[in-house]
Formats: sequence, structure tokens, C-alpha cells
Amino acid sequence: MLFGKLLPREGNFFELFNQHGEHIVEGARAFIGMIEHYGDAVERERYAEAVISAEKKADKVTAEVNRLLHKTFITPLDREQIHGLINAMDDVLDLLQDTTETMSLYDVRRMTEETLRLGQLSARCCERVRDVVALLPRISEPSAVEAAMKTCEEIDHLESDADRVMRSAMSKLFREEPDVRELIKLKAIYEMLESITDRCEDVANLIEGIVLENS
Repeated sequence: MLFGKLLPREGNFFELFNQHGEHIVEGARAFIGMIEHYGDAVERERYAEAVISAEKKADKVTAEVNRLLHKTFITPLDREQIHGLINAMDDVLDLLQDTTETMSLYDVRRMTEETLRLGQLSARCCERVRDVVALLPRISEPSAVEAAMKTCEEIDHLESDADRVMRSAMSKLFREEPDVRELIKLKAIYEMLESITDRCEDVANLIEGIVLENS
């Protein structure tokens, strides 16, 4: 009995999930700021650095979660669920950073309305990810279960909206963009932005599974 009492229990996994969720939103909002101020080189760089900073902070949270998994005897969720969820969340910010860096590497000269629209949908998805993660400590409560499932459904709808915007953006791009190099650049950016909403949907799917198994 003494051995069991001395073993680490629970940990602060939920708090770490919340911290990561806040970093995701921080990175998403900085990304939107970069798009909105893209014509100003100084502001563009400032917002780009903010995206990278958020990603680095989130990486530290991910590392702490994985460290805790090795030290904690009893966890509040299944170990595979914790590992899968934090890595899925990390994928969201990794892709935000990748998109930010790709814009710079490709020397993208201008932002289109479609880029802004896809970025906005991605940011809204990121906010919903943060919101649904915050509900995990209360998934034994019917009201929290209902709220979590509703938020996951909202993420699914946003991902579908992003699909539609990307298809329309691609159609317009191939019909109207005369510069082949710019076409290639924007096509890559559109695809990466749409993929951010896909990664958010991955998080939502994992949380749906956690809620159904633990509620």
C-alpha cells in the first residue's frame, strides 16, 4: 500500500493541454496578423516571429507531457489517448509554423482574399480546439459532454468550409493567375492552410473518442 501511495498520480495533464491550446490560439492569431499586415515588411516579420515563438513554447509543453507520461503511475486518461492528443495538437502549430516559413522561403509577394479567408477559418478552428480541450477535466458531467461534442461538430463544419474555400480558390487561381511561379506558390499555401483545419479535425476526432469512452 505504501508503494502505491508513493507513486506519482494524475499529474497536471489537463493544465498542460490547456497551455498548449492557448499557444495554438496565440500562433493562429499571430498568423492572421501576419497576413493582414503582409505588405509591411517589419510588421510581417514581427508576426512571423510570434508564430515561431508560440510553436517553440508549445513544443516545451509537448515534451513535458511526454516526460510526465513516463513518471506518472496513474493518469487521468488512457496513456495512448494522452500521447495521441498532445501530438495531434502539436501538429496544428507545426503546420502553422511551416506555412509561415514557406511564405518567406517562396518569397510570396502578395496575399489574396482566399489566403485571408482560409487563414481565418484555420484560426477559428484553433480557437475551437482550445475550447474543447478545456472541457476535458469535466467530461464526467453531462453538460461538458454535450458542449464538447458540439464544439467538435463545429470544428468539422469549419473544416468543411475550408475545403469549399480551397476548391473555389484553386479554381480562381488556375483561371486567373497569369504568373506560373505565383500560381505554384499560392497553390502550396492554399493547401497548407486547408491542412491546418484537417489537423484540427484530427484533434476533434480524438477528443470525441475520449469523451465517449470516459463520460
